[in-house]
Amino acid sequence: MAEVSLKKRIWGWYFFDWASQPYHTVLNTFIFGPFFASIAAVYFLNLGLSEDIADAKAQSLWAWSTALFGIIIALTAPVFGAMADSSGRRMPWIVGFSIMYIVGSGLLWFTDPAAGNLYWMLASFGMGFIGAEYALIFVNSQLPALGTKEEIGKISGSGFAFGYLGGVVSLILVLALIVEQGNGLTIVGLEPMFGLDPNMREGTRATGIFTAIWFAIFMIPYFLWVREKPSTARRAGVSEALGNVFTSIKGLRNKPSLATYLVSSMLYRDGLNGLYSFGGVYALLVLNWEVSQVGAFGVIAALGAAFFSYLGGFADRRFGPKPVVILAIVALMVVSFTIINLSPTTFFGVQLADGSSLPDLVFMICGVFIGGMGGVVQSASRSLMVRHTNIASSTEYFGLYGMSGRATAFLAPLLIGIVTTMTGSARIGISPVLVLFFVGLVLLIWVKPEGENNT
Repeated sequence: MAEVSLKKRIWGWYFFDWASQPYHTVLNTFIFGPFFASIAAVYFLNLGLSEDIADAKAQSLWAWSTALFGIIIALTAPVFGAMADSSGRRMPWIVGFSIMYIVGSGLLWFTDPAAGNLYWMLASFGMGFIGAEYALIFVNSQLPALGTKEEIGKISGSGFAFGYLGGVVSLILVLALIVEQGNGLTIVGLEPMFGLDPNMREGTRATGIFTAIWFAIFMIPYFLWVREKPSTARRAGVSEALGNVFTSIKGLRNKPSLATYLVSSMLYRDGLNGLYSFGGVYALLVLNWEVSQVGAFGVIAALGAAFFSYLGGFADRRFGPKPVVILAIVALMVVSFTIINLSPTTFFGVQLADGSSLPDLVFMICGVFIGGMGGVVQSASRSLMVRHTNIASSTEYFGLYGMSGRATAFLAPLLIGIVTTMTGSARIGISPVLVLFFVGLVLLIWVKPEGENNT
């Protein structure tokens, strides 16, 4: 078989981001997540609760569920990474997790718009979400082999930009062709394709099938162009892999920069995931947007993410990843504070005129920076992790990175759930993300910009 060029390998690696992004963009943040929250809110309304309490309970249900998925990922990802590193094989794992992604997203078609199977659909969403996150850990671990330390930042940024562009294209397609508005038509005034029934929300439900097909098609370049050398090494068992993980964790006491970075990124990435997971839900529950409006907001956010991620890659190459991460976190804190002080009738406590369009406009602008700075912080964080990584154990290191990113993945949803429940306000419930960003930012003071062995 002909040798695949490095350029093709890099482009194949980019295609994972393109293929997988719709799970986060179309399903988690902008279409299925808000749709799930809307039918859950109606379910709680029908139980006799007030609208505010029903909205809060719907947001809390989504929060507790995503927290559980995060705990599962945090506890198992490093073990899988250690098992893969022992054999030198990553592809079989990526194939298996890709199947989880496809099956989980495809099952969302069966969501009952009358909320008759909420928990089954949460389980299906969780299967696909966990598959996507596991696969990402293994794909990230291939990054150090794609270029020099100086090139990694640009490669990482370009990968995220390409992925977010895929998110934009997929969102535009589902909004224009299948997702129904309140009038039964798509956002461009067409009837949903394939005879999908708007009364049964079939267009919105079909985004799960769309996401599964999209992933299956666009992973083809990845599997064709990203190759790994055959290995006859013995794969470690679960107990041996656990031992390797515990050894790596104990070894962090001799790597203070890496240890601090893992804790820091654990917190600020958790804050970012909170914004991603609840941004669309917030727009639907607080600003009373339709799902299609949330989708349009998603297009704007994803375009911002693609643009800023691409620029962030060049900034990473010029200044290094740490300053880029710091700037992005500060910007996300400003955006979060703005959102918390925004409602349909007030802005930072100032009463607005009836029917004012300012809240919608401000939230759209915030969406650009959530997507844009979110893309930048993820890309630069991945690059900063490479500077702390031993390439011979890259999957295990990125397993730890994935674990740190998910060890408290339950924390943002948990805190949002607690604050939402205590205050009865979906708006104030978002406030814990500010604390997570701030603590993560402070901890970056002790992280070395060039890794453990450099000053």
